[in-house]
Amino acid sequence: MSENLSLKSFVVLMKSSKSIQEQIKKDISKHGMKTSDFTILEALYHKGRQTIKQISDAVLINTGSITYVIDKLESKNLLERSNCKEDRRVVYIQITEQGKTVMDDIFPKHQKVIEEIFSDLTTEEKETLIDLLKRAGKKEPERGNES
Repeated sequence: MSENLSLKSFVVLMKSSKSIQEQIKKDISKHGMKTSDFTILEALYHKGRQTIKQISDAVLINTGSITYVIDKLESKNLLERSNCKEDRRVVYIQITEQGKTVMDDIFPKHQKVIEEIFSDLTTEEKETLIDLLKRAGKKEPERGNES
């Protein structure tokens, strides 16, 4: 029987993803943070002021859980809320100066860890990997193949 390359690709992707996530989690915890704290701060650090919905979409944390994390980060003065003047239902979240200082220290170190993880790949291989993962991630199963 021939090897199913789609299944093998899936298994290798999942194992690789798990390994990378564990390395990232370990790195973030060295800085006294949980992954959810770091990902929210990182989104605000790079993208600026965001709504809770925008943050939730960017960091893949559901809006129910994200409020709890935002509350914790706000109590540590790492981020702050501000109301939208045009729509009172909308609340913006932005990183504070203290939060920027923390991320100015942590993020370059974190980026070096990520660069080390991918150091065995050439620039061309990284570009190919990005393209392949994007294409696989956008593919919808055909009707009839759904479980």
